[in-house]
Amino acid sequence: MTTRTSSAFGRPASIAGAVALAALMFAMPLIAPRAVVQDLFSILTLLVLAMNWNLLAGFAGLVSVGQQAFVGIGAYAMFAAIILWGLDPLVGALIGGLVAVLFAIPMAFFAFRLQGAYFAIGTWVVADMVRLAAGQWKALGGGTGTSLPKGTTRDMIGVPLVKSVLGVSSAAAADTVVYWLALGLAILTLAASFYFLRSRMGLGLQALRDNANAARSVGVDPRRIKAIVFLLTAFGTGLCGALIFIQITRVTPDAAFSVIDWTAFVIFIVVIGGIGTLPGPIVGVAIFYLLQRLLADYGTVYLILLGLIGIGIMLFARGGIWGAISDRTGIELLPLRHRPPSHQPVVVEQEAARPAG
Repeated sequence: MTTRTSSAFGRPASIAGAVALAALMFAMPLIAPRAVVQDLFSILTLLVLAMNWNLLAGFAGLVSVGQQAFVGIGAYAMFAAIILWGLDPLVGALIGGLVAVLFAIPMAFFAFRLQGAYFAIGTWVVADMVRLAAGQWKALGGGTGTSLPKGTTRDMIGVPLVKSVLGVSSAAAADTVVYWLALGLAILTLAASFYFLRSRMGLGLQALRDNANAARSVGVDPRRIKAIVFLLTAFGTGLCGALIFIQITRVTPDAAFSVIDWTAFVIFIVVIGGIGTLPGPIVGVAIFYLLQRLLADYGTVYLILLGLIGIGIMLFARGGIWGAISDRTGIELLPLRHRPPSHQPVVVEQEAARPAG
């Protein structure tokens, strides 16, 4: 029997290590080349998308293949806020997240009537319908898309300050600002997921995943909890999509609603890392980035190899790489299980029988 060691979040050494890692990541624009900062931005945004999909599919049991809808909606809403209303890109990104939530409400009414594979296909169909609709939006370039107006990111909130303090170009300062925002969003998503899943509602969500009938019998409302998770992940995904396209500075329907870039790769990351665990997406995104660097020059062979690796993990390590590591070593990072309270021995004092008479 493997002895499990709960290593992380609550212990001072673990907290100190997490703070040190966060500080190092924050300092990367100061010590690393711009190309490295851009790569780290891509990793962090993929991690945010993966954590949101993992919360949706791994914990709520909602296997969506239409998360690219929220990425694209966040991007297009952000572009509309800039081009049509003259707002700052960061304000536009927040609007993108809110518009994604508003779209998720009617989408949930439709998708929640479906189960299993029908839910997955239904979300994919809705996402493709939104992609086609975005191609008809002439104010934002129609099917060919559009670019941010020249100088938009240069004048973005925080860019002039970063430029003057760090002494870098406007482009490098803009990369730094969106990188820090992606880092903050990744940390916030991880912390919020942890505390949500440790809350009473999060425990109800996990109970539904493990045994829906038993969870209902103790008063858990599956539709309400799943709807809340669906809306929360829509906001996080839409906000992340807006940040991605601030950095790209150009949007097209095919790029913004790409099922491969924003859903297939995200599913691969979560599956190989460990679905239904919080460290799984972190491990998965690191492995995905390494594989992308090693195999990207092989063209379509790269995608075939990714598929074979994913199939191998699902066949021989169903808990993902993190699950295999955790099972072998007994290490638990970000544990979600609640330990039962230790039972104190109860001493019952009995009154001595009085002698008769």
